[in-house]
Amino acid sequence: MKGQRVIAWGALVIAFAAVAGVLAATSRTAKVGDDEVPLAIVQRGDLDLKVITTGELRASHSVALIAPPVAGGALQITRLLHTGTAVKKGDIVFEFDPAEQRYKLEQSRSELLQAEQEIAKARADADVLAAQDKVALLKARFALRRAELEVQRNELVSVIDARKNELSLEQAKDALAKLQQDLESHTASGRATVLLAQEKKNKAKLAMDQAQQNIEKMLVTAPMDGLVSIEKNAGLDEMMWPGMSMPDYRAGDQVRPGSAIAQVIDPRQMELTSRIGEQEGDNVKVGQPAEIEFDALPSQIFRGTVRTVGGMSTRQFWERNMGGKFDITVQLLNEDLRLRPGLTAQVVVPGDKKKNVLYASRQALFMKDGKRIVYLKSGKGFEQREVKILCENESRAVIEGLRVDDKVALVDPTAPRKSGSGLTPAISGGTR
Repeated sequence: MKGQRVIAWGALVIAFAAVAGVLAATSRTAKVGDDEVPLAIVQRGDLDLKVITTGELRASHSVALIAPPVAGGALQITRLLHTGTAVKKGDIVFEFDPAEQRYKLEQSRSELLQAEQEIAKARADADVLAAQDKVALLKARFALRRAELEVQRNELVSVIDARKNELSLEQAKDALAKLQQDLESHTASGRATVLLAQEKKNKAKLAMDQAQQNIEKMLVTAPMDGLVSIEKNAGLDEMMWPGMSMPDYRAGDQVRPGSAIAQVIDPRQMELTSRIGEQEGDNVKVGQPAEIEFDALPSQIFRGTVRTVGGMSTRQFWERNMGGKFDITVQLLNEDLRLRPGLTAQVVVPGDKKKNVLYASRQALFMKDGKRIVYLKSGKGFEQREVKILCENESRAVIEGLRVDDKVALVDPTAPRKSGSGLTPAISGGTR
């Protein structure tokens, strides 16, 4: 009995603990109190629609320089200019070790000389054989003529001697016919030997010309005036770990034929590529001036002009819960040898200035049922009110539907919150 009583009391304690936990959880998901909601005041004044973004420098006109596509495996760089070096058209930017191609050139030259000697020998042998065949042909014709004369004397000799003369005549005719066939065969064989040697010579000459061209390709020159930009060596055999930066190509590196080693860029046609949010798309227009400050060149302001503004907003798959972005390009007006593709910069587009407008913090804007709303402070509570957004920048929005000194919530007062975790913030500017 005593044991059963202990078990009953234990079950009762567990039940009370469970009920307390439910009550505590319920209290933690209570709505935000009106006195805890941060507020912003609607104001009237001037609003600067300046757009600030980041961009990356690229050359709108550049030519890639690649390792020559020659057979024979990897190529070794023996000389290479540094990034930022100014070059003229025809200047050598980098070169490779031509030792292997020079070896092939000498080997092909030796094969060419050997083939020429074989041609000369084949022609000489053909001439000697032709002379021998000519002598043999004369002898065969003489033997045939003598046999014909002996046959003409058959009326004066015995039957046996006449028969011998006829057999000698047939043998002389067969010998002459066979010799003529051999003469044609010898002529064709000699011609084929000469042609084979000639083909060997042509092949050696082609290989020699190819090796000579490859040696010339070992010197890679600038196709235009500009600045050199060395590429990253992505073909290293070393193990690369995530986050590691690849080094530039340098003298002594082994590269694969066809690999891009450098670029020659036109410094007069440099531009920045950047992306701006949907809410700022109307604030940037083609032809607007821009101020640029590169991270690598702090405290120095460069000038530029907005060249293009994308006509359609896009978003990456990881930006699913964010507004889309417009692509823009800014044409750089300054020329500076220190600038090269890949540099990052802060871009400021002044934009227009709105005079005497009604504006509020963008943090007070929310999206609900496809409409832009605010939570307007009304007495002890909040009133949900739809507003019209005329224009906006990163922090403020020009609106219609409110009055000066109206107070609007910076967080959704109807949203639940967890105790000790602070208020639930609004989505910055809402979604569009």
